[in-house]
Amino acid sequence: MSKAIIIEALQQAIGELSEHESLKGLFHRNTDDSPLPSAKTLKNIVALSRALIFPGYFGNSNVKRESLTFHIGVHVEQLQEQLTSQILSGLCFNNEDENCECTDCQRQQAAELAAQFISSLPSLRRILSTDVEAMYNGDPAAQNFGEVICCYPAIRAITNYRIAHRLYELGVPIIPRFITEMAHSETGIDIHPGAQIGHHFAIDHGTGVVIGATCIIGNNVKLYQGVTLGAKSFPLDEDGNPIKGIPRHPILEDNVIVYSNATILGRITVGKGAIVGGNIWVTEDVKPGARITQNRAKGIDNYTNYAI
Repeated sequence: MSKAIIIEALQQAIGELSEHESLKGLFHRNTDDSPLPSAKTLKNIVALSRALIFPGYFGNSNVKRESLTFHIGVHVEQLQEQLTSQILSGLCFNNEDENCECTDCQRQQAAELAAQFISSLPSLRRILSTDVEAMYNGDPAAQNFGEVICCYPAIRAITNYRIAHRLYELGVPIIPRFITEMAHSETGIDIHPGAQIGHHFAIDHGTGVVIGATCIIGNNVKLYQGVTLGAKSFPLDEDGNPIKGIPRHPILEDNVIVYSNATILGRITVGKGAIVGGNIWVTEDVKPGARITQNRAKGIDNYTNYAI
């Protein structure tokens, strides 16, 4: 291929990639006042939040009790500054007007939302402490709380989820999804920030767990690897577009256990104290206290489900 042909091919590609028609919905018009949220900064925000919730385990491992207040103060100041900038980017990103410029009002709103989030960190620490306790009590291999905090991917994923869920509750756009997807990439655990999850939540092993946006999970619930709490096919409007914003994921009441690779779909309820066995496909309500498992009938190779 001659040099002239190569140049011509490159120029043609540039022209086609620059066509406005092909860019509909795929081009973010970036201005100095409305940059995209930064994945690098958001990762640092999660790191700062983890260090504030679990000091000594994340962040500076040499922090001492005598200097703890100083370290927390420094982290809070950094978190307020970085989170404000990212929330502002999220607010601008969420505005559909391409000519939008970030205003002083938006900057003030972003600072207030960041402060509200930081004021929630003590309550986030309290509920995450119950998750650590649940993981420790539910795993005989766990030696102590410190091992659970440092090593267990579920705690990293649940921490990201609880951070993201609080921002989601505050109405912060796009940032919560960034944060949960970071945990998804890191741990293989996919929890939508819109899901509602109670205290003492445990995920054993965790790889492949999926928890949908409208899930409601009670207290003292435990999931094993590969569990999907998903939606069935959802209805379409008269134009054939998916109808969004409707409850479409399962409700798990208190003290439910779901074993590995179970798939629970649709807006159904798994009642209090129920146990769902592994490799089960559940699309109907499960009564409180029920045991849903599998039985291999004699002489039959395939599995059949039954409830006790």
